[in-house]
Amino acid sequence: MEELRVVLSKAGDISPIKSSEYVSVGGYEGLRKAVEAPEKVIEFIKASGLRGRGGAGFPTGLKLSFTANTPADQKYIVCNADEGEPGTNKDRVIMEEIPHRIFEGMAIAAVAVGADQGYIYLRAEYPHLKKILEEALADAREHSFIGPNIVNSGFNFDIQLFIGAGAYVCGEETALLDSLEGKRGEPRFKPPFPGVAGLWGKPTLVNNVETLANLPAIILNGPEWFRQIGTEKCPGTKVFTLSGNILNPGVYEYPIGVTIRELFEDVGGCCPNGKKLYAVQTGGASGNIIPPSLLDTPMDIERCSENGATFGAGDLMFIDEDRCLLDVLENLIEFFEHESCGKCTPCRTGNPQLLALIRKFKNGTAKQSDLELMLELGNVMVGGCLCGLGQAAPNPILSAVRFFPEVFKVNNNYERGAS
Repeated sequence: MEELRVVLSKAGDISPIKSSEYVSVGGYEGLRKAVEAPEKVIEFIKASGLRGRGGAGFPTGLKLSFTANTPADQKYIVCNADEGEPGTNKDRVIMEEIPHRIFEGMAIAAVAVGADQGYIYLRAEYPHLKKILEEALADAREHSFIGPNIVNSGFNFDIQLFIGAGAYVCGEETALLDSLEGKRGEPRFKPPFPGVAGLWGKPTLVNNVETLANLPAIILNGPEWFRQIGTEKCPGTKVFTLSGNILNPGVYEYPIGVTIRELFEDVGGCCPNGKKLYAVQTGGASGNIIPPSLLDTPMDIERCSENGATFGAGDLMFIDEDRCLLDVLENLIEFFEHESCGKCTPCRTGNPQLLALIRKFKNGTAKQSDLELMLELGNVMVGGCLCGLGQAAPNPILSAVRFFPEVFKVNNNYERGAS
């Protein structure tokens, strides 16, 4: 199945460092168009229907308008490159292979909202990207694509690179902003939202790498062109990460609405060694786990939600018949317990309790009351945690109980996914 590349167009074909090579394939033409008519940028993005690609799916044009419409003497653009979700590698590939598209997207956003300073918040676990981004930024600055008087427009916009300290919670936009300010990365209470009071209290647009990388093509080609791709409510392409028990793991770009089955069979090549598929985790480590009967679910935000799947950041982890689902759940909750910042009680105490309950099912000592407690606790966390980390951490368990009740039969010494 052939890819349709928008964000990854020409990725791997040109130097990631040299802006001249990016320009040779149409790069920075969207920025030139934006500076000629800055008042039309948000109108274009709203008309395109672009939604955030980091997981939440919030309308990008609306988010831009919050920052644009808030008066201030200083505004910021922040690129969230803290790709901490296990099983997600899309932003890494974009930054490795075509970073100038990110810079261009940030500059277009800056023109739209009136910001003159941008930051890329890079996750600590991507040290090899630091050199690539620094060299590409220096080249873009040398050729006036960022810095003073970008593309001879009289508009100033510079970008600085900031390296995080390895905290998953800093993928949440307000925790990221605290980290940028030199504080411990913890989620803030909202409102106010970052678009109104973000970095150092100033209006701040925070968007994911992939989201920003969509802006140049939309401005250059127009919103009508973009809307021809994907679905009516979720236009465009998505950069998907396929991992787990699959023959062809990797990062691929397809129109939103491609089915899980197409990604599994046509792109991923099914499970190795002729094994049967037992389950799929959709949307990342905090996403729902669904059975093969839902493989025909289109990967778009609405249809995933309707069918009990998760769109998230577009990652899919395939689990074959030899895998123990309780092992998978234990590993996931161990991760969330470790990464909880501890600021709110439901997350701080809920994840260790969920982990203890999962282990009771693993060792065959669970009772019916443990299952009831686990469901109650998970639902409390979904509704009561301060940020997305705690709210989404129970999703794998809650969905597994729904779709794989055989795993949670008490005193059954469950061992394997398909037994």
